[in-house]
Amino acid sequence: MVRSYDVCCSGDQFKLVKRANNIPPFDVVQQYEEIRDRVSEAALEILASGRYIGGSPVADFEKQFADYVGVSDAIACNSGTDALYLALRALEIGPGDEVIVPPFTFIATAEVVSEVGATPVFVDIEPTSFNLDPALVEAAITSKTRAIIPVHLFGHPADMTLLMAVAGKHNLAVIEDCAQATGAKWAGESVGSIGPIGCFSFYPTKNLGGCGDGGMVTTNDAAIAAKIRSLTNHGSRERYFHEAIGINSRLDAIQAAILQIKLSHLDRWNEKRSAVAARYSQLLAGIPGLTLPTVSEKAESVWNQYTIRIESANANLGGENPRDWVRSQLQEQGIGSAIYYPLPLHLQPVYEPLGYQKGQFPVSEQAAQTVLSLPMFPELQPEQQEAVAYALKECLS
Repeated sequence: MVRSYDVCCSGDQFKLVKRANNIPPFDVVQQYEEIRDRVSEAALEILASGRYIGGSPVADFEKQFADYVGVSDAIACNSGTDALYLALRALEIGPGDEVIVPPFTFIATAEVVSEVGATPVFVDIEPTSFNLDPALVEAAITSKTRAIIPVHLFGHPADMTLLMAVAGKHNLAVIEDCAQATGAKWAGESVGSIGPIGCFSFYPTKNLGGCGDGGMVTTNDAAIAAKIRSLTNHGSRERYFHEAIGINSRLDAIQAAILQIKLSHLDRWNEKRSAVAARYSQLLAGIPGLTLPTVSEKAESVWNQYTIRIESANANLGGENPRDWVRSQLQEQGIGSAIYYPLPLHLQPVYEPLGYQKGQFPVSEQAAQTVLSLPMFPELQPEQQEAVAYALKECLS
């Protein structure tokens, strides 16, 4: 929370400085306090039942989530990474195939492509949305390309209109990475319902986050749904009879019960995030060296992150990255922040064998050097945001 103003002296000048006190990038505890009684009751009921795997809590949550996204099927799994992996497996993508992904995202998006034996092909991002640039995708398509994985980064949907058009022209599957965007919409349609398959994460810091790991795959294709459901259970539809090499990827009953409770609050929490974003944009407008996030005309963002760009700072930094310097200044005042992501995937050591070079994807590389995600969660208070804004102005003005 924000303390009272401190009096500082500089020569003959006195000024009031608003100080911050431990403003975290994200706070899961405040959200838990709001639903503590319902969560405790649901968890104790499952513990008393002795049925900790599967059962009605998972089935009920799958149905509720499918209805929320607007699809016929939702299959729970144990993480967003597994959701992406299962999607690729269901489409029988493997060795010799290529999948187009952005280089500016969490490694799981490309990692799963490598895990099934296919090759990730990186395509640069748009400078405003940080999402895959549809204008660049077609040039990266080859005879080996099987799918495109757009990431709805920071809660802002990718341009699904253009991406679906490109995919349709070349007969490619589209797997939506919705890990940071539960509840977001593009042209009025929920993410996860636009492409053939949607993949969600319920990691605790996501808009819909559990008390541990969790994930979901969404689809309107009954055959894909059946295949994914089998793969999550060791490739089995009937116990002890296995038709494919699958994995163990189940969502625990307690997690499903907690997520079902949280889902009923999600739209309201997302509205609060939008209000927080709007307040940031008002407080930070006009600060030199600062670029604020925007929302595309067809998009409804759910603001998993409020990510600014810091490209200059009015200080002698001795060669230090301005973003890193600003972040350290905020930290000194008790203001947390995060960098998503400091090194694009094409420059990660694990992908050196693919032969990508520095400078090949300039928008992603510039983003990695300039982005900073400010504190963002539904319960963030106006006075906390004022403290963040004041600290940024002190650094940059």
